[in-house]
Amino acid sequence: MFQQIIVFVVIIISLFLFVDGRIRYDFVALMGLLILTLTGVISAEEAFSGFSHPAVITVVSVLVISSALIKTGAINHLVVLLNTRIKHVSLKIFALMLVTAVISSFMNNVGALALIMPIAIRVAKESKLSPSHFLMPVAFASLLGGMMTEIGTPPNLIISAYRLEAGHAAFAFFDFTPVGFVVMSVGILFITVIGWRLIPTRKSQTDEKLFHIDDYLSEVTVSENCKMIGKTLRDFYFTYKLEIQVLSIIRNKQKIIAPLANEQLIGGDVLLIKSDSSELANLIERTGLTVKTSRVDVIEPEDILKTEEYAMTEVVLRDDSPLIGRTAVGVQLRNRYNVHLIAVSRKGTSSVRRLKSFRFQAGDILLIQVPKNILQDVFTKLRCLPLAERGVELNLDKSSSNQYLALGIFLTSILLTTAGVLKVQVAFSVAALTLVIIKIINPREFYDAIEWPTIIMLGSLLPLGSALRSSGGSDTIANGLMVATSFLSDKMMLVLLMALTMMMTNLINNSAAAVLMAPIALSLAKFMGVSPDPLLMTVCVAASSAFMTPIGHQSNLLVMGPGGYRFTDYWRMGLPVSILVILTGVPLILYVWPL
Repeated sequence: MFQQIIVFVVIIISLFLFVDGRIRYDFVALMGLLILTLTGVISAEEAFSGFSHPAVITVVSVLVISSALIKTGAINHLVVLLNTRIKHVSLKIFALMLVTAVISSFMNNVGALALIMPIAIRVAKESKLSPSHFLMPVAFASLLGGMMTEIGTPPNLIISAYRLEAGHAAFAFFDFTPVGFVVMSVGILFITVIGWRLIPTRKSQTDEKLFHIDDYLSEVTVSENCKMIGKTLRDFYFTYKLEIQVLSIIRNKQKIIAPLANEQLIGGDVLLIKSDSSELANLIERTGLTVKTSRVDVIEPEDILKTEEYAMTEVVLRDDSPLIGRTAVGVQLRNRYNVHLIAVSRKGTSSVRRLKSFRFQAGDILLIQVPKNILQDVFTKLRCLPLAERGVELNLDKSSSNQYLALGIFLTSILLTTAGVLKVQVAFSVAALTLVIIKIINPREFYDAIEWPTIIMLGSLLPLGSALRSSGGSDTIANGLMVATSFLSDKMMLVLLMALTMMMTNLINNSAAAVLMAPIALSLAKFMGVSPDPLLMTVCVAASSAFMTPIGHQSNLLVMGPGGYRFTDYWRMGLPVSILVILTGVPLILYVWPL
């Protein structure tokens, strides 16, 4: 009983911290694991067994394979299908969602979203519509598509492993498809016909004039009597204590984009600086620089900041980005990553000034200057998604042989798994290793592809799920739910289980919801005297149905800024979709997996 109490306390505290969000989810999970170990609920030998769990190994392998497929452009041919001349909005949304769902069923959900989101934004602009009508449907499609296969989403892998604990073989690769395909199809059709109309029209944070940087750009000339002649850009701060950002230097009719701090100024240089009127006046008075124009007189101010070598692009930060909670100075954005920060947007409000003290959050949109030849590398290192189609296409391996080879290795692993020749964790580990050995991806790209916070969270949570069951905690909760059987049928108990799991997955990570609800589903099946399969499949479907909040899944959070959404916008379409999933999913589960 004492162990049960400890497990419940750890779960309640973890749930609170997951929802609160001030401590990152991977550290919350690790903290819970260590508390259970220190209190003796979990032995020291079992404490880190979760990191060798088949689900964790498979997630790592899928992330690596997904990265290789994106790098080689192996699935770009499928994405190109979206660049058609479809005129009707509903058909455009349908095409975007369908391709996203298909890709998401075989690779990481966020990876699929990364491919489609820039195209969705472009389609919205070409259609002269707000991206808010396109991005939420695409995010939901990445969740719906994940329901279809064992590797489509981590909860499916977790639930498959829990089936072993019930004394059955793990779910096969396509065991999820009959239910997942129909639920996905119904969800896409509903959103295409009705759902997208329920989304409020929001001003997108990807609008070209979002940052209004032209209001802060001025051209100044280094005149012959200027005090800055022979001095470096660093001297603006150290000598004159002016926080002036020089974006480019025009010298002898040539542009120096994102000049370094040790760049020396000479007479006749024209500096493109970012400052407001008060800072500009102070700059002129103290340095003797001459104002060329009070505002850059161009239609597109971004053109000044781009060359053949440099691009200026917008990216959205993922929740596992190394920038989260830090400033541009603290993370050494310029020196370490060769990234020049121009502006930041958060929840529709742009910030162009005082970026040195600006602390980044997940979902922030950054306007950055980056050398084109390292764009893809920057996206990977900063854990961010580009909001321009060009960002996806740059630095891809265009070799058709590599494209077909990467795709062939991936399909072979699926066939070996489906045929029962190899376990899923072995087949995909072999595939990931093969991609490195034949040099389609290099070792650094292998490790960069792995989402370590997700892996830490999974490895820490899985022993917590085992502790919930071994301590009798899952039986206690199941006994409480059994009270409902006095007025609910066995079939309606599945509805209750799905609704409870949906509530949880909208507040915490979907993998965490699966880990916590799977033991309860097994205990409930035992007390009801029915097969555990329909209850486990119910948890699978529900854990992938985080449609009502932006914090339920990373895909929802990533489109919040680009779509200009508010927190309350998600339930408008998410609630009907969730109800539809219950109405469609439960009967299907009962048909395919009888009680």
